[in-house]
Amino acid sequence: MADIGGDFDAASVEPQQAFDIIPDGWYEAMIIESEMKPTAKGDGERLALTFQILDPRYKGRKMWDGLNLKNPSAQAVQISLGMLSAICRAVNVLKVRDSAELHNLPLMIKIGTEKNQDNEIRNKIKGYKARDGAAHAAPAPVPAAAAAPAKAAPTKAAAGGVPWGAAAKSK
Repeated sequence: MADIGGDFDAASVEPQQAFDIIPDGWYEAMIIESEMKPTAKGDGERLALTFQILDPRYKGRKMWDGLNLKNPSAQAVQISLGMLSAICRAVNVLKVRDSAELHNLPLMIKIGTEKNQDNEIRNKIKGYKARDGAAHAAPAPVPAAAAAPAKAAPTKAAAGGVPWGAAAKSK
Protein backbone atom coordinates (compact mmCIF):
# COMPACT_ATOMS: atom_id res chain seq x y z
CA MET A 1 0.00 0.00 0.00
CA ALA A 2 1.19 3.54 -0.74
CA ASP A 3 -0.09 6.87 0.53
CA ILE A 4 -0.53 9.13 -2.52
CA GLY A 5 -0.67 12.28 -0.44
CA GLY A 6 -4.39 12.90 -0.11
CA ASP A 7 -7.59 12.06 -1.94
CA PHE A 8 -7.22 11.78 -5.71
CA ASP A 9 -10.32 12.60 -7.77
CA ALA A 10 -9.91 11.04 -11.24
CA ALA A 11 -12.99 12.94 -12.45
CA SER A 12 -11.04 16.21 -12.08
CA VAL A 13 -8.09 15.17 -14.31
CA GLU A 14 -8.19 14.26 -18.00
CA PRO A 15 -6.90 10.71 -18.48
CA GLN A 16 -3.55 10.23 -20.19
CA GLN A 17 -3.99 8.89 -23.71
CA ALA A 18 -1.72 6.21 -25.13
CA PHE A 19 0.93 7.57 -27.47
CA ASP A 20 1.17 6.24 -31.01
CA ILE A 21 4.58 5.43 -32.42
CA ILE A 22 6.13 8.40 -34.23
CA PRO A 23 6.95 7.36 -37.82
CA ASP A 24 10.64 7.05 -38.74
CA GLY A 25 12.12 10.32 -39.97
CA TRP A 26 13.69 13.65 -39.06
CA TYR A 27 11.81 15.95 -36.64
CA GLU A 28 12.58 19.41 -35.27
CA ALA A 29 13.16 19.28 -31.52
CA MET A 30 15.16 20.85 -28.69
CA ILE A 31 16.78 19.69 -25.47
CA ILE A 32 14.69 20.87 -22.53
CA GLU A 33 16.37 18.98 -19.66
CA SER A 34 19.68 17.29 -18.99
CA GLU A 35 21.46 15.75 -16.04
CA MET A 36 24.27 13.36 -15.25
CA LYS A 37 22.99 10.04 -13.89
CA PRO A 38 24.73 6.84 -12.86
CA THR A 39 24.74 4.04 -15.41
CA ALA A 40 22.50 1.02 -14.78
CA LYS A 41 25.50 -0.98 -13.53
CA GLY A 42 26.68 1.93 -11.38
CA ASP A 43 30.16 1.86 -12.94
CA GLY A 44 29.93 5.15 -14.82
CA GLU A 45 27.79 8.16 -15.63
CA ARG A 46 25.58 9.08 -18.54
CA LEU A 47 24.24 12.40 -19.70
CA ALA A 48 20.45 11.93 -19.70
CA LEU A 49 18.82 14.23 -22.27
CA THR A 50 15.13 15.09 -22.63
CA PHE A 51 14.05 16.40 -26.03
CA GLN A 52 10.75 18.07 -26.82
CA ILE A 53 9.49 17.79 -30.38
CA LEU A 54 8.67 21.10 -32.08
CA ASP A 55 7.34 19.62 -35.33
CA PRO A 56 3.61 20.49 -35.55
CA ARG A 57 2.52 16.87 -36.06
CA TYR A 58 3.94 15.73 -32.72
CA LYS A 59 4.45 19.07 -30.94
CA GLY A 60 5.11 18.65 -27.24
CA ARG A 61 5.98 14.93 -27.37
CA LYS A 62 9.16 14.04 -25.53
CA MET A 63 12.02 11.76 -26.48
CA TRP A 64 14.99 10.70 -24.37
CA ASP A 65 18.59 9.77 -25.04
CA GLY A 66 21.53 8.91 -22.79
CA LEU A 67 25.20 9.45 -23.57
CA ASN A 68 27.74 7.29 -21.69
CA LEU A 69 30.34 9.97 -21.00
CA LYS A 70 32.06 8.10 -18.16
CA ASN A 71 32.18 4.35 -18.70
CA PRO A 72 34.65 1.47 -18.40
CA SER A 73 34.04 0.80 -22.10
CA ALA A 74 36.19 3.11 -24.20
CA GLN A 75 33.99 2.23 -27.20
CA ALA A 76 30.81 3.34 -25.37
CA VAL A 77 32.49 6.63 -24.45
CA GLN A 78 33.76 7.19 -28.01
CA ILE A 79 30.30 6.57 -29.50
CA SER A 80 28.71 8.92 -26.95
CA LEU A 81 31.29 11.65 -27.57
CA GLY A 82 30.51 11.39 -31.28
CA MET A 83 26.80 11.79 -30.53
CA LEU A 84 27.51 14.77 -28.26
CA SER A 85 29.61 16.29 -31.05
CA ALA A 86 26.71 15.84 -33.49
CA ILE A 87 24.34 17.59 -31.05
CA CYS A 88 26.80 20.45 -30.45
CA ARG A 89 27.35 20.95 -34.17
CA ALA A 90 23.61 20.80 -34.86
CA VAL A 91 22.94 23.67 -32.44
CA ASN A 92 26.21 25.46 -33.30
CA VAL A 93 27.63 25.37 -29.76
CA LEU A 94 31.03 23.83 -30.33
CA LYS A 95 32.52 24.23 -26.84
CA VAL A 96 30.41 23.12 -23.89
CA ARG A 97 31.14 23.24 -20.19
CA ASP A 98 27.58 22.60 -18.94
CA SER A 99 24.86 20.67 -20.79
CA ALA A 100 22.41 23.52 -20.04
CA GLU A 101 24.23 25.45 -22.79
CA LEU A 102 22.52 23.07 -25.24
CA HIS A 103 18.99 23.65 -23.92
CA ASN A 104 16.22 25.34 -25.95
CA LEU A 105 18.20 25.36 -29.20
CA PRO A 106 16.37 23.81 -32.17
CA LEU A 107 17.92 20.87 -34.03
CA MET A 108 16.73 17.90 -36.03
CA ILE A 109 16.52 14.47 -34.41
CA LYS A 110 16.19 11.28 -36.41
CA ILE A 111 13.55 9.07 -34.86
CA GLY A 112 13.46 5.37 -35.57
CA THR A 113 11.93 2.32 -33.94
CA GLU A 114 13.23 -0.72 -32.10
CA LYS A 115 11.82 -3.56 -30.03
CA ASN A 116 12.18 -3.36 -26.26
CA GLN A 117 12.80 -6.29 -23.87
CA ASP A 118 9.05 -7.09 -23.94
CA ASN A 119 9.16 -7.28 -27.77
CA GLU A 120 7.09 -4.09 -28.05
CA ILE A 121 7.98 -1.48 -30.66
CA ARG A 122 9.14 1.86 -29.27
CA ASN A 123 10.72 5.02 -30.63
CA LYS A 124 14.43 5.72 -30.33
CA ILE A 125 16.60 8.67 -31.32
CA LYS A 126 18.99 7.52 -34.04
CA GLY A 127 20.77 10.73 -35.05
CA TYR A 128 21.15 14.50 -34.91
CA LYS A 129 21.70 17.27 -37.46
CA ALA A 130 21.24 21.02 -37.88
CA ARG A 131 17.81 22.33 -38.88
CA ASP A 132 19.15 23.46 -42.24
CA GLY A 133 20.32 19.90 -42.86
CA ALA A 134 23.95 20.92 -43.14
CA ALA A 135 26.50 19.46 -40.83
CA HIS A 136 28.69 22.10 -39.20
CA ALA A 137 32.26 21.92 -40.39
CA ALA A 138 34.77 20.01 -38.33
CA PRO A 139 38.01 21.75 -37.39
CA ALA A 140 40.60 21.60 -40.17
CA PRO A 141 42.83 18.52 -39.89
CA VAL A 142 46.43 19.02 -38.77
CA PRO A 143 48.92 18.12 -41.54
CA ALA A 144 50.46 14.66 -40.98
CA ALA A 145 53.99 16.07 -40.55
CA ALA A 146 52.85 18.33 -37.71
CA ALA A 147 50.61 15.81 -36.00
CA ALA A 148 51.70 14.29 -32.72
CA PRO A 149 52.00 10.49 -32.56
CA ALA A 150 48.60 8.83 -32.09
CA LYS A 151 47.76 7.60 -28.61
CA ALA A 152 46.27 4.16 -28.10
CA ALA A 153 42.62 4.15 -27.09
CA PRO A 154 42.03 3.40 -23.41
CA THR A 155 41.04 -0.17 -22.64
CA LYS A 156 38.22 -1.55 -20.52
CA ALA A 157 40.80 -2.23 -17.85
CA ALA A 158 41.59 1.48 -17.45
CA ALA A 159 41.32 2.22 -13.75
CA GLY A 160 38.26 4.26 -12.90
CA GLY A 161 36.82 4.09 -16.41
CA VAL A 162 37.14 6.61 -19.18
CA PRO A 163 36.11 10.16 -18.21
CA TRP A 164 34.27 12.53 -20.53
CA GLY A 165 36.64 13.91 -23.10
CA ALA A 166 39.51 11.58 -22.22
CA ALA A 167 38.90 8.98 -24.95
CA ALA A 168 41.56 8.99 -27.65
CA LYS A 169 40.44 10.05 -31.13
CA SER A 170 41.32 7.77 -33.99
CA LYS A 171 41.13 8.30 -37.76
